[in-house]
Amino acid sequence: MSNKISTIYVCSNCDAQFPKWSGRCLECGGWGTLQMQTVDQKTLDNKISVSPAEIIDLTKLDVKSGEVSLTDRLKTNISEVDRVLGGGIIPGSLILLAGEPGVGKSTVVVQIAAALVQNQASTDIFYVSGEESASQIKSRLDRLKINVDKIKFISETNVEKIIAALIQFKPKLAVIDSIQTVYSSNLPSEAGSLNQIRASAIKFLETAKLHNLSIILIGHITKDGLIAGPKSLEHIVDTVIYLESETGRNYRILRATKNRFGSINELGIFEMTETGFKEVTNPSATFIETAEEKLAGSVISCVIEGTRPFLVEVQALVSKTVFGYPLRKTSGFDLNRLQVLIAVLTKRAKINLINQDVIFNLVGGIKINDPALDLAVCLAIASSLLNQVVNRKTLVIGEVGLGGEIRQVARLEQRIKEAEKLGFTRAIIPESKFETNKIKLKKIKNVADLIKDLIHK
Repeated sequence: MSNKISTIYVCSNCDAQFPKWSGRCLECGGWGTLQMQTVDQKTLDNKISVSPAEIIDLTKLDVKSGEVSLTDRLKTNISEVDRVLGGGIIPGSLILLAGEPGVGKSTVVVQIAAALVQNQASTDIFYVSGEESASQIKSRLDRLKINVDKIKFISETNVEKIIAALIQFKPKLAVIDSIQTVYSSNLPSEAGSLNQIRASAIKFLETAKLHNLSIILIGHITKDGLIAGPKSLEHIVDTVIYLESETGRNYRILRATKNRFGSINELGIFEMTETGFKEVTNPSATFIETAEEKLAGSVISCVIEGTRPFLVEVQALVSKTVFGYPLRKTSGFDLNRLQVLIAVLTKRAKINLINQDVIFNLVGGIKINDPALDLAVCLAIASSLLNQVVNRKTLVIGEVGLGGEIRQVARLEQRIKEAEKLGFTRAIIPESKFETNKIKLKKIKNVADLIKDLIHK
């Protein structure tokens, strides 16, 4: 056995270690916090004896006997929430709800808690807040007209005390508002630091798994999602949900970016009212302007998010370039994809957009990556350039390739049925074997045929 003495520098704020001294800690950003320490490192020649990890035979594991199955979900009966979560809350799961400050995270979780209490009479919900007092929470619950009989409040920021209360009373669901305000006594750093956020989340994860408790962590991020706290937790938690605000309207979009127990392609749409969030059961009507005025550059298409189809309106404005380089702007649609579609129109459809500014918008403020929008984008651009109005009862669906060809899209029949329910009379779709008698179909093979249809309609 040999001894080796080495010198390291340890941050007194976050315990980060560095081989050289620096005036500023590269982990927490603190100035003058690095202190020199000498470490006696012992190199052992003999191997450390440890007991092997337990091996579990999955073929002999009976999920029904004591363990939690994916079917044993806590359903909120708020269809938009259950859809995003994959059917409900899994017992023993750790969920991170992130979003900008003031977007409505606390409102939506108290509505989830109230729905669980209403559906399961024996369910107790613990609401833990380090940001608001009991009277403030009670005032909010009264404003939302929520029964507080089964909702218990804890005003505490110490993780160990919170976990001790959860283990003692074993509620079905606990809400931590927010993860940035809690701290662990095992770390010397202040609440909100990266190490505290990670350590607290890991402790909550262990509690959720060992005691079969469902825990929702609320995390604040900036508009650009730059704060490291919630972002650093995504690999720890089971489910990550973002609550996004739609600019200009009172709509909120609930979107899952990680879900170990369901799909990440689902989204929930809510409208913010005086009494909390209200479900938007018909999103097609939300994202289509109801104005009857006929405008060039406006086209209706259908997208699918997860399992739900809904119609969206795309708008394009094409005008002559004032400066040397044409302007390309987009809202709710990928700018790089717009550039590609403009190049395809210029090359394959012989539409000169080299000296034209193109401004594109998805009505309603929603962000969509569905390739089925390509054909509608191309038609909206051509419609604005040629000043030709597209009928409001015409649905346009299709993916556009680099050769100008119109490619097939997934679940075409489901998209057409959604348009039929809303009274559409015509649909422009890719060449396929799909047929229907309820709506007139115009099948095209390339974007050149699309422009001809626009001019000679």
